[in-house]
Amino acid sequence: METFPSLLRRCGAFIGTLALLNLLPGLSCWQIRAEDNPPNSATNNVDGDKAWKGVLKATTPPAPPAEWQTHEPNEAEVAKFYIPALVQGADKAKDFYTKFPTHPKAADAHKTEYELLSLAAQRFGDTNNTARLESLEKVRLKDPKLGEDERLQMRLASLQKLFRGMPETTGELEKEARALQKDFPKHKEGYQVLMMLASNGTPEKGKAIAKEIMDNESAPEESKEEAKGLLNRLDAVGKPVNIKFTALDGTEVDATKMKGKVVLIDFWATWCGPCVAEIPHVKEAYDKLHGKGFEIIGISFDEEKDALEKFVAKKEMSWPQYFDGKGWQNKYGQAFGIRGIPTMWLVDKKGNLRDVNARGGLEEKVTKLLAE
Repeated sequence: METFPSLLRRCGAFIGTLALLNLLPGLSCWQIRAEDNPPNSATNNVDGDKAWKGVLKATTPPAPPAEWQTHEPNEAEVAKFYIPALVQGADKAKDFYTKFPTHPKAADAHKTEYELLSLAAQRFGDTNNTARLESLEKVRLKDPKLGEDERLQMRLASLQKLFRGMPETTGELEKEARALQKDFPKHKEGYQVLMMLASNGTPEKGKAIAKEIMDNESAPEESKEEAKGLLNRLDAVGKPVNIKFTALDGTEVDATKMKGKVVLIDFWATWCGPCVAEIPHVKEAYDKLHGKGFEIIGISFDEEKDALEKFVAKKEMSWPQYFDGKGWQNKYGQAFGIRGIPTMWLVDKKGNLRDVNARGGLEEKVTKLLAE
C-alpha cells in the first residue's frame, strides 16, 4: 500500500527549481510498490499501533473515478477530487501524534501531516490550509533532526509562493534566493533562481548576477557554466551571432553570412509543448515574409534524430535545423546559456542580434526589421 507521503517523496522532486508535482491519474508513480512501505514493527502500544494503521489507510491515494477512463479531467476536477483526501489524511496524522505523542511513529505522523498539506497546496492549489501549513513549516525548519536535503526542499517549496506572485515579488524572491545560496552554497538551486532572475531582468542586472556567480568559489561548476552562457548571450546583443553548422538536411548554415536578411534563430524541441504551440505562428510569419527576406534557423534540443526528421517533415518546416542529439547539452544552447525553450532571437539585416525575446508579436517585429 503506497501512501501519499511516500508518493510525494518519490515523485515530488523538483526538476530544476520551477517544476511542481505532476501527479495525474495513469502516471507510473501512482503504481503501488511494496518496497516503499516495509512492514511496521509492532510496539507495546496496541491502541497506538492500531491508530497508525488507520493513518496509513487514510493516506493511501483514492482510486480515480471510473469516468476518468473516458473523460480526461481538467485541473479543477483533479483538485476537487484529491484535496479532500489529502486534508483528511493530514487530519488523521495530526490526530495520531496528538493522542500518541510518545509512539515511535509520532515523528512520522508530524512529517506526514506536513507533506500531505504541502502536496495539496503545491500541486493542487489548496489555499484553505495556508496558515496551518506555514505554522508546520516553521516548526519543522527548527527541528535539529531535519536532514539537509529535506530542509532544502522545504525552502524551495516556500519559494514557489513567490514565483506565483511575480513580478510583484521579484525583489523578495531575489532576497530569498540569496539566503538559499548562502545556507546551501554547494547546491545549485539557489543559483538557478538567481539565474532565472538574471535572465528576465535588465541586461545590466543580468550581467551583475552572472559575474557574481562566476566569482563565487562555492558555486557548483554547473552554475558557473550557466552564468558564463548568460554573459555570452547578453554580450551577443548588437553583435553578429556566431552560429555555423551543417543542417539536418545537409544545408550549410552560417549566420554571419546572412546579411541582407532578417533571421529568426529558434531554440526549440519537438518534445516541448510551448515550442510546438508556436509553430503555426512561426510558419505564418515565414510564409508571409520569406519572399521579402525573412529566414529561420532552427536549433533543436532533441535527442532523437529520426523523431526530429519525421516531425519537421510532417509540420512542413522547410528551414534548416541544427541537431547534435545532446538535448539540454546542445552546443549552442550551452554556448548562449539557453535554460528555457522556446527561445527566439532576431538578427537584423546588418547581421547583428537585435532581439532575444522575439516570441511575442513575431510577424510585426520581423516586418519592422525588414523595413530598416
